Amino acid sequence: MKNLTPPMGWNSWDCYGAAVNEETVRQNADFMAKHLKKYGWEYIVVDIQWSNPTAPNHEYQPFTELAMDGFSRLMPAAERFPSSAGGKGFAPLAEYVHSLGLKFGIHIMRGIPRQAVHRNTPIFGTDKTARQIAKTDSICRWNTDMYGVDPSKDGAKAYYDSIFSLYASWGVDFIKCDDIAREFPHAEQELIMLSESLHSCGRDMILSLSPGPAPIEKAELFKQISNMWRITDDFWDRWELLYDMFSRTEKWCVHNGAGHWADADMLPIGPILQDYDKANRTKFTQAEQITMLTLWSIFRSPLMIGGEMTGFDDFTMSLLTNEGILEMHKNARHSHQVWRREIDGNEYILWTAASSRAGGYIAVFNAGDKDGEVKIPLSDLELYGKISGSELWSGKAFSADDYLSVDLESHGAKAFCYTET
Repeated sequence: MKNLTPPMGWNSWDCYGAAVNEETVRQNADFMAKHLKKYGWEYIVVDIQWSNPTAPNHEYQPFTELAMDGFSRLMPAAERFPSSAGGKGFAPLAEYVHSLGLKFGIHIMRGIPRQAVHRNTPIFGTDKTARQIAKTDSICRWNTDMYGVDPSKDGAKAYYDSIFSLYASWGVDFIKCDDIAREFPHAEQELIMLSESLHSCGRDMILSLSPGPAPIEKAELFKQISNMWRITDDFWDRWELLYDMFSRTEKWCVHNGAGHWADADMLPIGPILQDYDKANRTKFTQAEQITMLTLWSIFRSPLMIGGEMTGFDDFTMSLLTNEGILEMHKNARHSHQVWRREIDGNEYILWTAASSRAGGYIAVFNAGDKDGEVKIPLSDLELYGKISGSELWSGKAFSADDYLSVDLESHGAKAFCYTET
């Protein structure tokens, strides 16, 4: 599936982890349809361990019994997803999400369920069994649900064909495949086989690879076989992780383009970690949240909301409905860092991009610990006349001849759309 712009949606992990349920998914889908769909937000993604009947909180339950059909394929647990009862799987929930004009996605782990291997259950479409295709020395370091699949074994491709055929019948539009983006070299052939099965299942699906950091030497492979791949491990609401993202995005920016997107991970905004404390909110300051949305948007990362949307306040909504920032996310081209400098005791970072419409974009970041002002020579941007336009967060008009002067809060950012005059 070749998306011309990076996917935008919501994923359940940041606020519910392994304990997400149908009620939660429906309420967030309702919210997106009512408040965010018109701005381009469209994917609703159910994250990890939806097949666990008893997940109590954000954490995984190791070696737990998972819901599974007779052909070694995990199924949504009816205890948490009641509409899946009777073998319906996620089809009823996907139908509901589609009825709102949205798209539906699920998380999967690379490989085949360990319980299928231990019970030696059959594989749909072949006379081979789970034990015959498993690669039992290929295991996830942080989750006990799966063994890897050995691509050299007869029946391995049939297994992956069978799960994506099942997901297509459910109406799935987005697959987040975990334990695969950084698992090189031992999982490379399994990834290629998985991608082939997905792309031949008869339904268009986004393929998202996690976790990172994905190895940049495999960038061309990721671009050929997937739509998005993580460039970081789980991203949370800590300044040091956001600061580190400047280096990661600088390295990966040349690889973003129509249909393939380096993924800076979810946006931990609004209420997160709901199962610990429903009053818990992102630890990012407002300035840091603006920096995050500015960097993700000029870099053109996929935008996946992590917080419980029904608990969003006015500020959080202003982040996600700023039409100028979202236009930059759609229309930026050739995005890149121009420089990163120490000025008057602060660190400032300058990015620029062309616009697919006209003119271009400028993003300026203050990574320092104090408020400050930076003067940017237009010649640093290879601009030699006058520019004018607007600052996207405030909507204020601006013009500049030789220099662009920018006042910035500590850890803050501003973004400008401009044309040359």
